[in-house]
Amino acid sequence: MTRTRTAPPTTVDLGRASWTWRRLGLAYLIDRRTVMVCCALLAAVLALGVLTLGTGSRSLTAGQVLTALFDPDSDPRNRLVVVTWRLPRLLLALLCGAALAISGAIFQSLTKNPLGSPDVIGFSAGSYAGATVVLVLIGGTDYLSVAAGSLIGGAITAFVVYVLAYRDGLQPFRLIIVGIAVGAGLGSLTSMLLLSVNAKQAMLAATWAAGSLSGLGFEQFRPAAVVFALLLVCAVFVVRPLTHLEMGDDTALALGVRGGRTRLAATVVGVSLTALVTAAVGPIAFVALAAPQIAQRLTRSSTTLRLAPVALTGALVLVAADYVAQRIDLPVGVVTVSVGGLYLAWLLAGQYARRR
Repeated sequence: MTRTRTAPPTTVDLGRASWTWRRLGLAYLIDRRTVMVCCALLAAVLALGVLTLGTGSRSLTAGQVLTALFDPDSDPRNRLVVVTWRLPRLLLALLCGAALAISGAIFQSLTKNPLGSPDVIGFSAGSYAGATVVLVLIGGTDYLSVAAGSLIGGAITAFVVYVLAYRDGLQPFRLIIVGIAVGAGLGSLTSMLLLSVNAKQAMLAATWAAGSLSGLGFEQFRPAAVVFALLLVCAVFVVRPLTHLEMGDDTALALGVRGGRTRLAATVVGVSLTALVTAAVGPIAFVALAAPQIAQRLTRSSTTLRLAPVALTGALVLVAADYVAQRIDLPVGVVTVSVGGLYLAWLLAGQYARRR
């Protein structure tokens, strides 16, 4: 009897269309849908960015905007409007939207819950409270002082939430409930602090707390961009172990991932991203909540931790919100709260329907 040996399959069906990129003896799988979604989001961001740069008291066509951006010898008035006045605001909107979206994706992965964003679990309130203390009690108004206050406030809040939520392990639902309670308490303390100071100090803090991109320039963008680049590198390194943790602590441990260290590192990165935005433009709500879920649905992924589509979605959401805010003369934080409240109600209704 002659035995025939079947050749092993040359490809593995992963259930999703992908490309294989081989380099230096290694093979990388690139998901096709994710690439197409990223290209579509990037095109939308660029188109909306050009529209934003051309809209205002001095309206410009797309051609005039592009000429002002790339031609130093173009009309100096157009370059003043586009490059000096409007471009920093657009760049900050892109940066802050991406930072909030990545922070939201990290915390939603940690809590394994779409409600687990820094807005909901109190970390944004902690950053806001820390920055308010610096603005009102210490009198610091420069970026580094406010950034330090935001980071310290967010870190202390994260520590308190984790300590109160930890009982024989960290349960995601308990973490969210404790975070909501701590955030509400911090909101009350911040309001009490604003009521205890003079009107000028309270107005300064309240104006900043609305979350606005107006009046900001390259002086605010440059340090924020440097910090964001460093945090983005850190986020790239925590994504893979976080993805393993989504499969359970035992599976992650078998793959060499230590849950405690990974959660601590991810929390530090997520809080730092939230504090970065809070220090630069003030608290902006619900972008961190909505952007990761939108990106996950667009890519049809099993996780929110696909950084490229998540960052592009967050950037697009905040640029669109800022475009609307400019048209109706309101801070962008007011727009995101208004739209985000409706999204939160829809998300809660969906979760309730699935639990029945």
